[in-house]
Amino acid sequence: MGKCPNCGEWNSLAETLVSAKFKVQSSKFKVTAKPQTLSEIKLAKQPRIITGMAEFDRVLGGGIVPGSVILIAGEPGIGKSTLLLQLSEAVSSNIKTQNSKVLYISGEESLVQIKIRAQRLGVKNEKLVFLAETDADVIVEVINQLSVVSCKLVIVDSIQTLTSDDFTGTAGSIGQVRECASKLLRIAKSLGIPLFLVGHVTKEGAIAGPKILEHLVDTVVYIEGERYGAARLLRATKNRFGATDEVGVFEMTDKGMFGVDNPSKLFLAQRQKNVPGSVVVATMEGSRPVLAEIQALVVPTQLVIPRRIGQGIDFHRLQVTVAVLTKRLGLPLGGYDIYVNAAGGLRILEPAADLGIALAIWSSFKNVAVDAKTVVLGELGLLGEIREVTGSAQRAKEARRLGFSKIISPENCASITAAAHLL
Repeated sequence: MGKCPNCGEWNSLAETLVSAKFKVQSSKFKVTAKPQTLSEIKLAKQPRIITGMAEFDRVLGGGIVPGSVILIAGEPGIGKSTLLLQLSEAVSSNIKTQNSKVLYISGEESLVQIKIRAQRLGVKNEKLVFLAETDADVIVEVINQLSVVSCKLVIVDSIQTLTSDDFTGTAGSIGQVRECASKLLRIAKSLGIPLFLVGHVTKEGAIAGPKILEHLVDTVVYIEGERYGAARLLRATKNRFGATDEVGVFEMTDKGMFGVDNPSKLFLAQRQKNVPGSVVVATMEGSRPVLAEIQALVVPTQLVIPRRIGQGIDFHRLQVTVAVLTKRLGLPLGGYDIYVNAAGGLRILEPAADLGIALAIWSSFKNVAVDAKTVVLGELGLLGEIREVTGSAQRAKEARRLGFSKIISPENCASITAAAHLL
């Protein structure tokens, strides 16, 4: 049954095995587990595994924690398999022990297909071993066997392709995904082996499968970006061993994905200067400032209700910004379609981009180009005031380092009217 008869939701029913035989438990049984105080719990001094990919280590909080389970999610074709194959190569290259291995398990590609992709990416380390298998029980046994010779890392691509004999559902069903993930999690925790699981996403952008899959793992990482663009963002939405505000920036090439030391140059590389509707904003991605371009296009509408379309920005904040411009600056935007885009595939959700979005719309409507050496930052209030944002000093320092001489911020203008006059 695909639809729940009670709540009306689709794909919300999970398969559960019900045994007809019930075993009566005796009230007298031997307890083997003993509660411990914090002083009695012994910590294993196992350092984090440094992958050698600085952007990846940044997102994970400084490297891979032994025994942790990490879920990598993203749209099809975004680069999940490419990134993890490069990660396997990087980790296996740092292995010092002779017999240690990195295990890459693929349920979507054959071994021949993996080798073709590995040759394209330059992956050739002999400590990296591959297995094409979809049976979760077989995978668990292989991991057990490899643990004898020290398995340093296991990657499963993807969890939606695995099945277990304990359930009768097809691969990717709620019951199968939950059971297979639980088996792999138990073996990874018991042996102290870090485990990466690849997960697909739905049309709404959520991870496919039961929500419990996100609760089981230690870290959930999303790969974002435009499929046909070069920029890729690695963002953690859950991390038990580090912060969730750090972002890793990669550039997709025909040789694989490579970390970007200066994300601002990547997002501003194709910017056209002295064109109306283009404004550079200073945003914060994690603990580092990133400069990005906001593009706006304001054209007369042919519809009864004008369009308001925002790509890479929050749609509701766009609506509020248009309302503030109409009220405080007297712009007759009710008869115009407004399109706003964060160039380069970047997704900007913080309020610090409000002023940049407003000035980009104003610039397009007035057909006045903003000076190419100008950077904008600030939150826009309903009264037209410009509010302070966190990390203003860091944002301004990054802007000056990249050659921007004029900064419009709450420090030099208090309202959207004053900001428009500065342009």
